Amino acid sequence: MLVTYADYCVVTFTFLIRQEKPKKFLHVVYLREKDAGIPPLNLKVIRSGNVDTLIIKAPKRSPLLIRMVFLVCFMVFGVYIFSTCFNQALKPYKMAKILNLQFNIPQCPPINRSDDPFSHYPRPRTFDRKECACNPVRFFAILSMQRSGSGWFETLLNSHVNVSSNGEIFGAKDRRSNASAIFNTLDTIYNLDWFSSAAKNECSAAVGLKWMLNQGAMEYHRDIVEYFNERGVHIIYLFRRNLLRRIVSMLANSYDKGARVLNGTHKSHVHSPLEAEILAGYKPTVDITTLIPNLRNDMEKINRALVQFNSTRHILLFYEDVINNRTKLREVQEFLGLPYRNLTSRQVKIHKAPLLNQIENWPDVVKQLNGTPYECFLQGK
Repeated sequence: MLVTYADYCVVTFTFLIRQEKPKKFLHVVYLREKDAGIPPLNLKVIRSGNVDTLIIKAPKRSPLLIRMVFLVCFMVFGVYIFSTCFNQALKPYKMAKILNLQFNIPQCPPINRSDDPFSHYPRPRTFDRKECACNPVRFFAILSMQRSGSGWFETLLNSHVNVSSNGEIFGAKDRRSNASAIFNTLDTIYNLDWFSSAAKNECSAAVGLKWMLNQGAMEYHRDIVEYFNERGVHIIYLFRRNLLRRIVSMLANSYDKGARVLNGTHKSHVHSPLEAEILAGYKPTVDITTLIPNLRNDMEKINRALVQFNSTRHILLFYEDVINNRTKLREVQEFLGLPYRNLTSRQVKIHKAPLLNQIENWPDVVKQLNGTPYECFLQGK
């Protein structure tokens, strides 16, 4: 049978039809809609035992119409969300306009570079210096040689709350392949955009690096000196007085790279007396035939560096002096224009014993150096 309705809604109801025993139940599902354009509903009655079920089938709806309705709803909802978020984002600027406020980069007082050529006000590309934007920053570079105490000295500097010394940057060959690569790396460091574990970022008062002489510093020294003078970079020379001890340290460090005596790991620097004692247990054998040429070459390299970078603003330190006279650290802080702090390091010195207890062929070394300009190294001077 066919049923039509001009105006109807969805209704579900069940009614009970009492007849002769046994009772019969007639379940009617009555579906009605409000769309006058829908064809009449199909009605069926199915008898099953004591139950008669009346089924009314609704005509199939158009899927296109449903999709269009959902699409319109999503579009309206999306426009609402976008407008709400946009208005929230504009609120601070609207309030600033009402209060006649302006959002500007802090303008630092003008600095006459001729009066203070060593103070800089970097504007990093990777972060905002915030309230420290007008705090001056000084640039520095530690020029040294391997196994001369530069790692220990750098940890001392980095213990200062306002110092960022970024390590041995030019150990990577691609950063020193030519002068342009060197300057690009230096620009990144001195603009505070070089990130390392030592970086203090926005409130750094001095930023620099550790630079070994054999990592491009001597090869491109003319261009580097010009760059340092233009940028007002401070140079901290750090060398060893006793170059024989440096050779012993280099031999021992080279041995540990292969032996890895500390639980299978190689460590150039240690932080416990036990580890230092284990590493100091190795006594290298010094090559007598190359000993004097190596000492001569090291001394010439140091003297050449002092001459080549002499026109820069610099300070000369020796590792032994810094250990025995901590006032040297005060001089360094004054040199960099830093507020004085007590500098500390967790590193532990490895080779503390006299040289005669650290060199396997000590008698041969004594015989080789006696009567030469390097004899003073035997007494630890």
